[in-house]
Amino acid sequence: MTRLRIQVAHWPRRALVLTDTPRPDCRDCEGIGGFEYDYGDHNGEYADTDWGPCGCWNENRRWPLLPLPRRPRWLRRRHTVRDPWGPDGYSDEPPF
Repeated sequence: MTRLRIQVAHWPRRALVLTDTPRPDCRDCEGIGGFEYDYGDHNGEYADTDWGPCGCWNENRRWPLLPLPRRPRWLRRRHTVRDPWGPDGYSDEPPF
């Protein structure tokens, strides 16, 4: 059974994507979707932590739904939103 959710993907372009999620009642991964395990280098010292997916889901199962529009270049450079509280966190506007 597929458990779907909507995510925003950022590669190659921003889009809404329908993805599969791990099974919450999985006895192997306990709903996390995979296993973390530490491994060492040739001297036996800790080198890094790796992650392996569980069989209860497929992390590559995705369906693109809708590409999200890009912001125009002139809108990206400007800061159009004014913070009413100001940079120091206090408002200079009267309360009523």
